[in-house]
Amino acid sequence: MKQVLILLFFLLHASLAWQQPIAPATPVLSAPEYPAATIPESELNIPIQIDLAPFFAMADKKVDTLFTSPHFPDEWVQEGCDTRYKYSFRRGPLQFSLNNTTLDISFTGYYKIIGSTRACVNGKALTPWTPACQCGFEEGERKVKVGFSVAIALLTNYTIKMQVTRKEPEPVDKCTVCFWGQDITPVIMDALKKELDVSKADLEKSYGRIDLKPRFQTLWNQLNTPYNISNMGWLQINPQKVRINSIQTANNQLQISVGMAAKPVVRFEKPAAAVVPVPHISSFSKNNGFQVYADLVMSYDSLSRILTSQIAGKEFTFTKAFIKKRFIFQECRLLGSRDNRLVMQVKFTGSNDGYFYVTGKPLYYAGSHILQVTDVDFDIQSRDALLRTADWLFSRKITGQIEKMAKYDLSTLLTTAKTNMEQQLNRQFIKGVTGAGTVKDITVAGIFPQSNWLAVRAYCSGDFLLKVTEIDL
Repeated sequence: MKQVLILLFFLLHASLAWQQPIAPATPVLSAPEYPAATIPESELNIPIQIDLAPFFAMADKKVDTLFTSPHFPDEWVQEGCDTRYKYSFRRGPLQFSLNNTTLDISFTGYYKIIGSTRACVNGKALTPWTPACQCGFEEGERKVKVGFSVAIALLTNYTIKMQVTRKEPEPVDKCTVCFWGQDITPVIMDALKKELDVSKADLEKSYGRIDLKPRFQTLWNQLNTPYNISNMGWLQINPQKVRINSIQTANNQLQISVGMAAKPVVRFEKPAAAVVPVPHISSFSKNNGFQVYADLVMSYDSLSRILTSQIAGKEFTFTKAFIKKRFIFQECRLLGSRDNRLVMQVKFTGSNDGYFYVTGKPLYYAGSHILQVTDVDFDIQSRDALLRTADWLFSRKITGQIEKMAKYDLSTLLTTAKTNMEQQLNRQFIKGVTGAGTVKDITVAGIFPQSNWLAVRAYCSGDFLLKVTEIDL
């Protein structure tokens, strides 16, 4: 009789366990910990092209096209008692050539002169003026080569300094007048130099310094503006310092190679645009390419669907007190984290229905790009509930199966992130400012479970050029 009672007790207990759903309390999730990345300083190389055509046009307008003696042709220039003359000088089109940081402005001048002479003693005229003789009229205007040399420098405050030097005129044709019977070309050249020096002073006064700081400030503001990257978040370049690598010229372009230190980062939430003054040009050591931390998002819903599709329908059979028990996975759902471990809810059916909770540690394998939930174990409240109601469920077979199936290949995520980032690097930021970049390598630097998503921090490296083709002078 005693054995029969014991058997009935076990059968009753089994029957109650069969009918009673298992529903332990939900684990208390930890507040998400999301450490800020220690962002490395990156190197952004920026070739800036400045079209000097506007300066050429300004110079062409500023340099006079006609030089004459005062009140030509009505009045004479008389520097002594015995001679007088008057002249006209016109210039041809300006020609520009660039050599490194020096701009040469040259043109051909055409001049003609009329003069006469008389005999003088101690500054007193003894004879009347001879008939006027002329040069450059009947035989054609005399030619002279004239030019300016402009040294270009970029100062640390983003000012282009242009120092103008007047070259010595080079006469092509000499001019000999009848009343002297000698070459008077040097006299003409001296008069021409005075006129050219006035033009040189006007050039330096009006265009000797060109302030580019407002243009650089606009560029600086744009680089501090966050840009949305599809499915990734917001890219902010965060420039820090500016360096000038080189200055050279080609054709009509002034080419300035700028090195910029920056701390680029991609964030989930849109950061505020930083409004800071552009720093003065400084010197700092060169780095190659850029390094950026990009925080990628993997939603728990999508991860849960992947895991459920792999594990749903898996069945295990256990024997408890000579009674076979069936356990069938229905769903695995990721909820968040507690103590840096992922928390999952496991729904099941079989000999019992219900759900319980397990926790596991996310671990990334760089060689295979696989993210796996390892060290899967029952949550402490689920453990207590199972021990009270269905201790046969407390099995390593179940947690082992979850660990086996909770694998995620991040290759597609990283490839997509690489593609999206390159799309944002290779575009026009503002008119005349375009980027050209390549992400050479992307790796996972950390896994951080959050409230509603799993944060995957990727470390990217590559090269980036920011090309500025339009800066108005």
